Amino acid sequence: MLLADIILIIHFLFVLFIVGSVPAIWIGARLGWRFVRNIRFRLVHLGAILFVSLESLAGMVCPLTLLEDSLRRTPADTSFIQRWLHRILFYDVPEGVLTVLHVMFAILVAVTFKFVPPSRHRRAG
Repeated sequence: MLLADIILIIHFLFVLFIVGSVPAIWIGARLGWRFVRNIRFRLVHLGAILFVSLESLAGMVCPLTLLEDSLRRTPADTSFIQRWLHRILFYDVPEGVLTVLHVMFAILVAVTFKFVPPSRHRRAG
């Protein structure tokens, strides 16, 4: 069960990175935070949401969800972490709705690239 909880925490952090980076980029651009224009950070962020969107469009189940499920022996094999993070991560909505949301969020990330462009090189000084 511990390993399943670790996988779930990684899954939560992955989702938090994807979702939380968008407001961080917009706020950071306004406040002059340098990391929000870092090309590597931005490409990893874009790649992450594109992976999720393509996975959703293909009708695939998230590999982290599959791994976590395989590590839990029974439905009763739950923990405090599992109960709370599942409430945050998983919703009972049709798959098509989630696919549309994933694709729309990927479009938002791409639009963010346009309006808050990353830097390709470091600034001197």
